[in-house]
Amino acid sequence: MATIALDAMGGDFGPEVVIPAALHAVNKFNDIRIILVGDEARLRDCARQQGIDLDEHFEIQHASQEVAMHEDPRHAVRKKKDSSMRVAIDMVKQGRAKAVVSAGNTGALMATAKFVLKTLPGIERPAICTTIPSYGGHTQMLDLGANVDSSAEQLFQFAVMGSVLAEVVDNTYKPKVGLLNIGSEDSKGNAQVKEANKLLLDGPFNYIGFVEGDDIYTDKVDIVVCDGFVGNVSLKTMEGVAKMISTMMREEFKRSPFSMLAGLISKPVLKRFKKRVDPRRYNGASMLGLTGIVIKSHGSADVLSYANAIKIALMEAEKSVPDHIRECMEPVLADKLSGQVASITKTTTAEKVQMESET
Repeated sequence: MATIALDAMGGDFGPEVVIPAALHAVNKFNDIRIILVGDEARLRDCARQQGIDLDEHFEIQHASQEVAMHEDPRHAVRKKKDSSMRVAIDMVKQGRAKAVVSAGNTGALMATAKFVLKTLPGIERPAICTTIPSYGGHTQMLDLGANVDSSAEQLFQFAVMGSVLAEVVDNTYKPKVGLLNIGSEDSKGNAQVKEANKLLLDGPFNYIGFVEGDDIYTDKVDIVVCDGFVGNVSLKTMEGVAKMISTMMREEFKRSPFSMLAGLISKPVLKRFKKRVDPRRYNGASMLGLTGIVIKSHGSADVLSYANAIKIALMEAEKSVPDHIRECMEPVLADKLSGQVASITKTTTAEKVQMESET
């Protein structure tokens, strides 16, 4: 049974959403145990209003502080040591929980998780990875905002982590990894992307080369790798386009009696389409590269959305994703160390030859 710690005070709605979402998860999954972390008095009051018996379903861990949605991450790390976010992450560090889920301040969550849990060997920076709906089912994309600017080496590390996630959690055999670029030609892209491409060609995964923005939604690729600046802009653009299409369709169906009739006839199709691309079904971004499992829920998540984030935490806990990333990075680190030793040996030999020639 996997134990999941929930930052019950995080997000726009706090325990009003977290508690019923946790109950939904407990009722749906038999192999899960949930610890609600937050102000115990407020948690009990909220549960009482919703008719939920906390003692029957959950364990409660009191935390006296909260991290505000727009709070400075550095302040959260230094001054909020008894916040619901920090206490929940501490539980993963202590082994009391296998994973933590929070809808709170993204910057504070990343900073606190990195400070408490640390990164895996060979991983310089954690990356935020989430699921994007596509023709073939879905695509994993990272980084989505944890790192505004990433080096070629870091993009390589993101590819390793994304490949492991797709293979272990999605059960995708040899998942196809693509590097997001402004074109598929080798001559295109900035310096980091071009250098990353060279590294990825020799990586321990199924690298297919450069992919463009429209490839994200196809079955051409399973993992899309990019830096956090590009990834976050891409994600927000997707969300904006989805909202625009939804709004415009509603306006068009209301334009005339005939349009309203057409809308009524097509309602079953539209309902299936909406379910297929419903962002609530994809809520829950993984902060990969840490020694523990941290899942970021959208701050405005409703019950269904937050429950899906808990589901992702459970799947990653059952599959021990950090351990698999560690294992995949071991041969990479060994090759890197071997190359460094060879370089030092070559340099030493050259210096020795030079000294002998001078004498």
